[in-house]
Amino acid sequence: MSDASKGLHLYNTLTRTKTDFVPIDALNVRMYVCGPTVYDFAHIGNARPVIVFDVLFRLLRHLYGQAHVTYVRNITDVDDKINARALRDFGSEISTGKLSLNEAIRRVTEKTADQFHRDVATLGCLEPTVEPRATEFVEPRADGKADMITLIQNLIQRGHAYVAAGEVLFDTASMPDYGQLSKRNLDEQQAGARVAVDAHKKNPQDFVLWKLSSPEEPGWESPWGRGRPGWHIECSAMSAAYLGEVFDIHGGGLDLIFPHHENEIAQSRCAHGTSVMANVWMHNGFLQVEGQKMSKSLGNFYSIHELLETETFGGRSWPGEVLRLAMLMTHYREPIDFSVRKLEEAENTLRKWKRAADLAPAVGQLPAKVVEALSDDLATYAAFQVLTQLAGEAADGNEAAAALKASLLFLGFDVGSEHVDGDKIAKAIANRLALIAAKNWAEADRIRDDLLAQGVQLKDGKDPATGARITTWEVKR
Repeated sequence: MSDASKGLHLYNTLTRTKTDFVPIDALNVRMYVCGPTVYDFAHIGNARPVIVFDVLFRLLRHLYGQAHVTYVRNITDVDDKINARALRDFGSEISTGKLSLNEAIRRVTEKTADQFHRDVATLGCLEPTVEPRATEFVEPRADGKADMITLIQNLIQRGHAYVAAGEVLFDTASMPDYGQLSKRNLDEQQAGARVAVDAHKKNPQDFVLWKLSSPEEPGWESPWGRGRPGWHIECSAMSAAYLGEVFDIHGGGLDLIFPHHENEIAQSRCAHGTSVMANVWMHNGFLQVEGQKMSKSLGNFYSIHELLETETFGGRSWPGEVLRLAMLMTHYREPIDFSVRKLEEAENTLRKWKRAADLAPAVGQLPAKVVEALSDDLATYAAFQVLTQLAGEAADGNEAAAALKASLLFLGFDVGSEHVDGDKIAKAIANRLALIAAKNWAEADRIRDDLLAQGVQLKDGKDPATGARITTWEVKR
């Protein structure tokens, strides 16, 4: 085994094998993960890759050093729905030059992007090293970093793209091994992709790199006319801008393998003349809710924000770290059934771990067994078995409690009470007191039990001066 692998083994979707991970440069380990489209609030399915690759980011920083890992997670803000909203809300400012298209898009997406950042922080995720926005990489840049228009020009010059009916399209037939990632040949591609069989395409599978905008639609100036980029070219430009033409790891959800990641590979390899885009491709499995595919039509479509702040799932809101643990209890490559039962299991497990960890006054050494488990293709279940064993061995101030505290911190969980949301608890107590006054004992008890499940114990009493009912609270883990 190469020393550069650090004992890390990862499953590579490209090769369908689990192998030693050896970075191109151990002093600059590079990872790219497809981020959210900020047209609307991120849903719980979007949370899974954010959490999974946050764990990998933490592990890579532990193995190679924090200064030697670059994690890029993009924000997609080039989208026809976003463009249409920008035109609707700021059309006059754009037409008069008071706002650029990019500035208008930033205003449209500011709320959803900010909410995404708050949500994933509550889920315990670290910020990526760089978080580029697609709008910043459409046109050639002053700093010389890769951009979409230049990449498309390179593809045309190299014979891998052509202009037809006002569009620039990638010529899939120009790449003999197109389909390596999804393991589909060209004859099979159409069934898996939403491709239009248009007369101007050389092949039905050819995909759009640039499309023209009508006078009423937002757009950017280009050598092929005023228009906007296709979806896939965005990530090819942003990854090259910060990670180079070939980098170590590319991650995302299983649903992105085809066509998005397949087309990223085609664009990047053909534009740069490289044999690979990323050495390792990692994909997390699908998510369903209570045994069903998540869908707005089924009424089981939940945003991260809803789960954190409202009582729409299981009749209550859920702490971010409970959502995090529930996601990690299933191996990242396996499908996950997101359910109230799984969240309750995660909450109970986390409460037991924290009670044991609180027996240690300080953070101890991170156990090698936890690192070894995660180094086996992020085997979180095996890592959690170590945590459960440590919890069973924990006692006041002993090494097991300190090691458990270190493990929880490493995995992105809070190990102290300093982050308890006092305002939220005060609001819950006020609601409970109102329910008691209305003699709604069942709902009042539910609030008390929910807080206890989060490690917050309520104590009812009377104000000595007025005799009024009062409630105090303390953290009990």
